Amino acid sequence: MGSYCRQENVVDRPDVLAGAEPFAHDGSDDLGVLFCHGFTGCPQSLRPWAEHLAAAGLTVRLPLLPGHGTRWQDLNRTPWTDWYGEVDAAFRELNGRCSQVFVCGLSMGGTLTLRLAQQHGDAVSGIVLVNPSVNTLRWDAKLAPLLAPLLPSTAAIASDIRKPGVVELAYPRTPVRAFASLRKLWAVVRADLPKITQPVLLLHSLEDHVVEPVNSKIVLDGISSTDVTEITLADSYHVATLDNDASRIFDESLAFVRRLSAAGHPSRAGGAT
Repeated sequence: MGSYCRQENVVDRPDVLAGAEPFAHDGSDDLGVLFCHGFTGCPQSLRPWAEHLAAAGLTVRLPLLPGHGTRWQDLNRTPWTDWYGEVDAAFRELNGRCSQVFVCGLSMGGTLTLRLAQQHGDAVSGIVLVNPSVNTLRWDAKLAPLLAPLLPSTAAIASDIRKPGVVELAYPRTPVRAFASLRKLWAVVRADLPKITQPVLLLHSLEDHVVEPVNSKIVLDGISSTDVTEITLADSYHVATLDNDASRIFDESLAFVRRLSAAGHPSRAGGAT
């Protein structure tokens, strides 16, 4: 409840960019879905997906993460624990309302999705990951903690979309201090991948200029889940939720939720509180 109220207040903040507002829909008390957006991005990148599941009658929450949707300088003032704290509060609100809760994430949103599954156990009925990030092969990434005091930002990583005319609403610069914090989150999530036993739907683009393909392999090799579906996206880049394969992501995720709902997958036994 508290997270939802905070997100309502976000809508009235003059510093939030138009289009970056959170999205919420109250539908079924049986099925809830939490969406987690990516690093330097905002709810705009996932809004069509969230609206698709809302139109199907599900209860949906798509929060704006702290430091996002305003100015890139604001993101440098937030550690990964702030981003996780927001989605954790939104999850708890949904879990108190709905019989089953699913979590979906894009890029860093996938990282946060994995962390929620690790922390909440069977209270998470299933997770959907789109181009999740847990590592990078870039040699300069290791220098981020050293560069942060001297170099506030680097080139943008946003709007990697194949479909002509589609633009992601995201920061024009990548905040270095925030990226250094993201690397800490990656390490925590990688170490706890075996804790993930929930059903997983993982969709990843064959061509991604932001998150290397090895990230999906690390996730699939590290988790303990037995119900795992991997789908490759041949016609999209990194922000696949706004790209040519978006409708497939929407349809596959809805089918995933409905299948697990019909199977009566346990959603509350043994989960962390």
